[in-house]
Amino acid sequence: MAYIGWLLVSAVFYGFGIYAWTADKPVSFWNFTQQIQVNHVEKYNRAVAKLWISFAVLFDIIGLPVLAGQNSAWIVFLVLGTMAWAIALMAVYTGIEKKYRI
Repeated sequence: MAYIGWLLVSAVFYGFGIYAWTADKPVSFWNFTQQIQVNHVEKYNRAVAKLWISFAVLFDIIGLPVLAGQNSAWIVFLVLGTMAWAIALMAVYTGIEKKYRI
């Protein structure tokens, strides 16, 4: 049951990726109100979409220890992996933003 909840959260990240792939305006990452200025909107949006989708797949994989049971020691990997995942997500986006920002 917990893994189903984990997959629902992951589905939100897939949704962000699909939205970014189909958007006509540059998608924002840090907030939804401020518009970012980029030199190639389509390439920027595709890069952000690939980022969200690839990290959604990793998020699915990180959640696999939930299937081991409630009192499993594998949950430590889930917690540490999620923290590393979030830091890596921000670091990769910073590189994308540097590449395409005007």
